[in-house]
Parts: sequence; structure tokens; C-alpha cells
Amino acid sequence: MNRYVKEFMHRGMLFGGFGPIILGIVLACIEAFDASFAITAVQILLGIVSTYLLAFIQAGSTVFEQIEHWSTVKAVFFHFLSLYVAYVGCYLLNSWIPFEKTVVLIFTGIFTVGFFAIWGIVFVSVKLAEKKLNKALHKTF
Repeated sequence: MNRYVKEFMHRGMLFGGFGPIILGIVLACIEAFDASFAITAVQILLGIVSTYLLAFIQAGSTVFEQIEHWSTVKAVFFHFLSLYVAYVGCYLLNSWIPFEKTVVLIFTGIFTVGFFAIWGIVFVSVKLAEKKLNKALHKTF
């Protein structure tokens, strides 16, 4: 099996369980503030399975940036695409957003801006740290 597939699976299995935990926390908070809140067993099961898969994919997709023969643009594209499909699928499946063109477009816009803002901050931070380390290495030699 390809080492990247193995790493994707490993990361997914390590962190997938956090999705249902976060779902439980969110549902407990909603219930604490809304006494009339009710949810069916089927909704809970669907939420657990879908948030597990969401967390699994989110954790596993971090491997894309580590594939050496991929360009940064290709890695970011596949990371973005895998997360977008997982999030929009999970949100629509659980009816957390309605299946309406306008709502999905708004979600897409917010997700895209958020993803690239976070990715840009991480990218700049890593480049600055890299520059600082290189400067420190050059001083020692």
C-alpha cells in the first residue's frame, strides 16, 4: 500500500473519534440553552457517523502537503477539495444547512475564505520560522 495512503488512514483513525466527541459537546450545549431541544436516535447515529468521517478525512488530508513530488498548488487544491466535499456533505446530510443553491453558495464562499485565510497564515508562519532557522544556522557556520 502506498505510504501516503497508509499515513492518511493512520491520521484519520487517530483523530476521527474527535468528531463525535465535539458533536456530543455541541448537542449538550444546545440542550443546556434550549429546554425544548429534541433529537431522534437516527439523527444522533447519522451525526456520529458523519462527524467521525468528517474528522477522519480532515485529519487524513493533511498528508497532501507532504507528498514531495506534488507542487504546493496541487497539494493545497486536493486538501481544499477533500475538506470542502467532506464538510458540505456532512452539513447537508445532517440538515445543518438546507439544500438550497443560495445557502450552499454562501457556505462555499465562507468555507473558501476561511480555508485560504488559515492556510495563508500557516504558510507565512512556516516561511518566517524557516527563514529564522536558516539565519541561525548560517551564524553558527
